[in-house]
Amino acid sequence: MLHAITREVGPSMEACELTHFARHPIDIPKARRQHAAYRQCLRELGVQVIELAEEPEYPDAVFVEDPAIVLDEIAVITRMGAESRRGEAASLACALERYRPLFWMKPPATLDGGDVMRVGRTLFVGRSSRTNAAGIQQLAAAAEPHGYRIQPVMVHGCLHLKSAAGDLGGDTVLVHRPWLDIGALGGMKLIAAPAGEEHGVNVLRIGDTILVADGFPKTADLISKSGRPIRIIDNSELRKAEGALTCCSLIFHHS
Repeated sequence: MLHAITREVGPSMEACELTHFARHPIDIPKARRQHAAYRQCLRELGVQVIELAEEPEYPDAVFVEDPAIVLDEIAVITRMGAESRRGEAASLACALERYRPLFWMKPPATLDGGDVMRVGRTLFVGRSSRTNAAGIQQLAAAAEPHGYRIQPVMVHGCLHLKSAAGDLGGDTVLVHRPWLDIGALGGMKLIAAPAGEEHGVNVLRIGDTILVADGFPKTADLISKSGRPIRIIDNSELRKAEGALTCCSLIFHHS
């Protein structure tokens, strides 16, 4: 059964880390309503949702994807690239330890979960401003003994690999080519993001259903015409914090 760890939007989210976006006011009550609708969508798709309390001292704590990588056998607790976010990992690790043995990354590694896209037994790992070579090496040390292959991907012009590449299932990936090294995705079927909708690339696959952010109609139409069922999710306030659909949940299988 699919489980999803989520965390409530905290009152300090306006003080979030920003790398590629300009800062704009965030409507916190609206962000909370949007996140509640996101969680409800996951439940409707059969996901067991685990809700963690907000962490007001960490403005980005709602983005639970970044502090951990959950594989079938272990959970890797990352050392995030933004120093201000590293305290988020402790409570997430407490939630995860009932489901998986934990592997903790150590300095000088940095790695954000948003830079890791799993396709089968391959982990595509973005080499970005948040993830360094040591982080990729430590992830490999944790994952390769369990039969995973690590494929680094250079990322530029966006925050994470998943900002530039979205898993559509099977061997198909939605991509915005200017933001990543396409050659590192050899063997995958690549679908280019519609012009002007590069920020819609971050999609979340739950089974056969693809969650698409509201505001990207050409992306939604493209995916729908491919035969995949879609759900449209309004995450406009969370996007102001450089957040996206995948980063608001940590999804894994557990019987």
